[in-house]
Amino acid sequence: MDESRPIAMVMPAAAAPIVGPVSIAATGPRDPRRQVGQAIADYAMIEEGDRVMVCLSGGKDSYGLLEILLGLREKSPVAFDIVAVNLDQKQPGFPADVLPRYLNARGVEFRIAEQDTYSVVKRLVPEGATMCSLCSRLRRGVLYRVAGELGATKLALGHHRDDLLATFFLNLFFGGKMKTMPPKLVSDNGKHVVIRPLAYVRERDLARFAEVMAFPLIPCTLCGSQENLQRKQVALMLRDWEKKFPGRVESIWNALGKVETSHLCDRRIHDFHAVRATGRPEPDGDIAFDVDAALERATELAAPSPE
Repeated sequence: MDESRPIAMVMPAAAAPIVGPVSIAATGPRDPRRQVGQAIADYAMIEEGDRVMVCLSGGKDSYGLLEILLGLREKSPVAFDIVAVNLDQKQPGFPADVLPRYLNARGVEFRIAEQDTYSVVKRLVPEGATMCSLCSRLRRGVLYRVAGELGATKLALGHHRDDLLATFFLNLFFGGKMKTMPPKLVSDNGKHVVIRPLAYVRERDLARFAEVMAFPLIPCTLCGSQENLQRKQVALMLRDWEKKFPGRVESIWNALGKVETSHLCDRRIHDFHAVRATGRPEPDGDIAFDVDAALERATELAAPSPE
């Protein structure tokens, strides 16, 4: 096989059972398995011989990611390994036996990394303040170290489409930049490739998947207890938009993959000093005095009907 060939998109049969004892009929284009296969193919996430480290928290998203990847591995035209890693952060009451029991039953290679990041976060972060930033930095350091020890070539995270959209708006509203979690990138230490195979999957579809699969979910007593996080407020905003303006969130999602850099204002990615009239028609040129017909039509279709 071509050593550099990315994993091809693998589509399960319409009525094929998902990995494990529970079966679920495919749900067409919204089937999480199909969407994960599509994302892996679109962004060349997994290649021949990869050792994929799935970061498993015990929540519905990471459970779903692991199960879908296990299923795709069975049908994939390229060979790759999977190892699940959980970070036991020593949160009070954490059921340390749940994940090992589940992973042993599924026959999955795994590592439980133990490090008391919980006490560090509680000690350093004032009561009521957001813990996510410090907690994620501590987790990241541990997971990078474990990835090196395990010889992992890819780190698979369980962020879904809703996470990517919320991150985009958090950066827009509070960070003053247009940025989100990319489906694939190099880690900040330059040593690992991070992938997000759930990038195309909506949270509601993952929730349904988790319910049918009856995963033994483990709640997080850190981030799960902070009800006023801005991320949650943004998620509520997106859900409200979807109810009031069907198709709006879908349009925003599509826009993240159709960036016209010449029609923004970032001088780092577009050389405005080099812009000159060429005398030739420019398909992507500015229609300075015209209304964009496609945009006008789209806004008309989205407008509420007169009562």
